[in-house]
Amino acid sequence: MDVFLLIGQSNMAGRGYLKDAIEVDNSRLFTFRNCRWQKLFRPIDPDRRTAGVSLAERFAELYSKEHDVEVGLICCADGGTQISQWQPGEPLYENAVFQTKLAMKNATLRGILWHQGESDCSADLYPLYADKLTHLIAQMRRDLGLPDIPFIAGGLGDYLPQYPNDDDLKNYMQINTYLQKLDGVIPHYAFVDATGLTSNPDFLHFNAASLYEFGQRYYDVFAKRFGHTLYESDLTADLNRSDMELL
Repeated sequence: MDVFLLIGQSNMAGRGYLKDAIEVDNSRLFTFRNCRWQKLFRPIDPDRRTAGVSLAERFAELYSKEHDVEVGLICCADGGTQISQWQPGEPLYENAVFQTKLAMKNATLRGILWHQGESDCSADLYPLYADKLTHLIAQMRRDLGLPDIPFIAGGLGDYLPQYPNDDDLKNYMQINTYLQKLDGVIPHYAFVDATGLTSNPDFLHFNAASLYEFGQRYYDVFAKRFGHTLYESDLTADLNRSDMELL
């Protein structure tokens, strides 16, 4: 099984209304719950009572169909969290690494999907964002023993300035600028643009239709940037095993 780790805050966990969900083929999709793989059902990440549709559902469906494999999702996102809570040593980070290592006992991690930043839009926090994310990525790759694992980060929504009573969210473009600039600086990292995607009436969370589109965008970027190298390490390992069998 090929699997993906999902980390970040509420827009990665998913807040699209279930009544508006676009169906996906979940016949070969799974989530890691209670230390075992279970057939995917919504919400995939019940971090809050408002949990709903996630962008990862569409991503996983597309990956499964293109590669003709079962796909698993390790859902560790948590709503309302700041990037400081995702630093190495913090509970959210340590849980994500622990859950992923358990899942990797009978599955292959193919990538990490990240969406976070709304909680770091204040003027005292956003200047620290790029350094904190860079540190997170580097240490997580070391802790998982996967220095080249793809890390895909999505942009914040254009609708955020319309969120009432929170002037900090008007700084969302500062976070997006950092997320985009890291593309090309951090190896095996890619940015996914959220331009034009729309929200629930709260102007804080992507709606179900936009999450479906966002999952498509995540997958398109992943496939374009990393699809051609996806199985190179597996092929090398297979060739090495074949050589050993000939000895």
